[in-house]
Amino acid sequence: MRRREVLGLSAALACGSAVATGCGAAQQAGSAATSTPAPTQGQEVPVTPPEDLMREHGVLKRVLLIYREGIRRINAGEQVPTQPLHAGAGIIRTFIEEYHERLEERFVFPRLVKAGKLADTVSVLVQQHRRGRVLTGRILDATAKPTAQQARRDLVANLAAFIRMYEPHEAREDTVVFPAMREVIPPKEFAEMAETFEDEEHRRFGAAGFTGIVGQVADIEKSLGIYDLNQFTPRV
Repeated sequence: MRRREVLGLSAALACGSAVATGCGAAQQAGSAATSTPAPTQGQEVPVTPPEDLMREHGVLKRVLLIYREGIRRINAGEQVPTQPLHAGAGIIRTFIEEYHERLEERFVFPRLVKAGKLADTVSVLVQQHRRGRVLTGRILDATAKPTAQQARRDLVANLAAFIRMYEPHEAREDTVVFPAMREVIPPKEFAEMAETFEDEEHRRFGAAGFTGIVGQVADIEKSLGIYDLNQFTPRV
């Protein structure tokens, strides 16, 4: 089942037959209070291209946390977590670099440049994509086998360089580049692009798509003991 169909089904189930009367009344009340009509039963909730891309950035952010944990352990003199780091870099390679960034480079960046928007920013972003792929290659190579002392230092340097580059990279895309897409892409093409993104996602990653990738990231986090969100809450 496609992700948009799942979202649409969720909206429909919210007004299931067992509570149809009450739900209908609640919808009528909501419609009276606001100018925005409530979703009708079975109506799909659209997932826009910027939302797709920003959700994928969430995967990237979580792998950056995995990289940070690897750096912490290496700097503390602990054993290098080669398997989790290798798995995280593998997700960066297949999901971020070979899928997510290719979508940006094929469908997003050219439209902005053609419209005369953010050309300088796009140029930097493309260069960072290329540098990121070099760093990912180094990380994959370094974590494919036990690491010697010098290799540990190089691994930390490459992990840190990747984090330093991609935190501002994704932040600039989320706050500047993706919002600008609405200014240069007509609504009809916007909707078609959303379908193209989803089709490519499932072609590459199967029926589970994005959800399956998130599950893989969660498994790596659990293996490192950093899955529990509460551990990051400061004591004040």
